[in-house]
Amino acid sequence: MTEQSINLQPVAHVVGGRVEPTDDYWGGTKAIIRIDDPRLDAESTKGLEEFSHLEVVFHFHLTDQSDLPLHARSARNNPDWPVAGIFAHRNMRRPNWLGVSRCRLLEVDGLDLHVEDLDAVDGTPVLDIKPWFADFGPRGPIRQPSWPSEMLAEYFAPAVGRGDR
Repeated sequence: MTEQSINLQPVAHVVGGRVEPTDDYWGGTKAIIRIDDPRLDAESTKGLEEFSHLEVVFHFHLTDQSDLPLHARSARNNPDWPVAGIFAHRNMRRPNWLGVSRCRLLEVDGLDLHVEDLDAVDGTPVLDIKPWFADFGPRGPIRQPSWPSEMLAEYFAPAVGRGDR
């Protein structure tokens, strides 16, 4: 099998919301996904207002790309959590620096998508936007260890009064 490179161009950028990627307190964060690809016009968002949530694929553009731990390690370097490989984590240190977020769609205003709880920062390049279909949610029982729930207990807690909005 030969290696093939993939060239991706952003279709949009995040405007507003958080300015610094942090581990917690994304709850209530509002931002705009501004579709700025010159190939796209308002037709690209037609019908999107019927959906409550979006799935957004984006590039972790602020992450130090020399900081890519490919070895197994504990989440957030917390020794209380088990050592897990890179594909058992969902953080910003990814082989292709891609993030996936599900957020609430508040309003469609032409090429501006007003969203809440998008865990991407101002200026983030957005590679794709999809409506969330409930039918694509997990089928069957969901299984996961306890450490992700412990780690994410404050992830979508409101940032109000924390000074990091």
